[in-house]
Amino acid sequence: MAESFVQVEAVSFRIGDALLVRDVSLDVRPGERVAIVGPNGAGKSTLLHLVAGDLAPSTGRVLLDGADVAQRSFDELARLRSMLTQRSVIDVPYTAAQIVAMGRFPHRHDANNTSSLDQAAVRRAMAVTDTTRFSTRVFGTLSGGEKTRVSLARVLAQEAPIVLLDEPTTALDLAHQQRVLRTVGSLGAEGRAVIAVLHDLNSAAAFADVIHIMHGGSIVAFGDPKAVLSTELLSDVFATPLIVVDHPLHDGPLVLPARHQGTHDRSPRDGSR
Repeated sequence: MAESFVQVEAVSFRIGDALLVRDVSLDVRPGERVAIVGPNGAGKSTLLHLVAGDLAPSTGRVLLDGADVAQRSFDELARLRSMLTQRSVIDVPYTAAQIVAMGRFPHRHDANNTSSLDQAAVRRAMAVTDTTRFSTRVFGTLSGGEKTRVSLARVLAQEAPIVLLDEPTTALDLAHQQRVLRTVGSLGAEGRAVIAVLHDLNSAAAFADVIHIMHGGSIVAFGDPKAVLSTELLSDVFATPLIVVDHPLHDGPLVLPARHQGTHDRSPRDGSR
């Protein structure tokens, strides 16, 4: 296994005159949890699809476990990385359990795999995502949040060492957001490399070992959440007044909207960064 499990080397991606990703480099080691944050149109999802091998870089290269993703076969990629996309459009009336079982497809040629192992993986994935009760429901009849959780269960059932997640908490209520983040965070403890695109900055701060902030197709800052999340940088990148303070309950940053000037405004408390 390579020291850096995921290596993105000076990657750019262009469609016509639009440069969606601009000279991006990053390394992710086994067991590391990485969050990619930034405003809409920053290039976050495009970067994730480049890492997955779904898109080919215009310049630069992506290495997964030491080999160029462009040289990997479909079967190799399926065994190496799993991917949760923003939208799951499935017109065929598969049940939720059948959708999750699709995550076992990469293991079909594994001599050590059995039907009982596949079934156990599906049961575990549906249990941790709280989707067991949807097993016989047709996927298309589920709510947006329920579809997200079933799709995440499919990703977990795949048991790939690299996990790529595009907005895994979309449409989830607060309880399931926290459950999903705990589940995804535990993947790092299992030695998997996890890269998640997240819109909520506080979720990113709680989840990630390293945060990469994207703006205009480039990574403008990266590092430990406490080091990289600052009032000035975030207010500039997101084009709205924000403040970063010390979290009152644990050692880490808390990002809050700053009030517009008015008679009830207060200055940021001591500890803003």
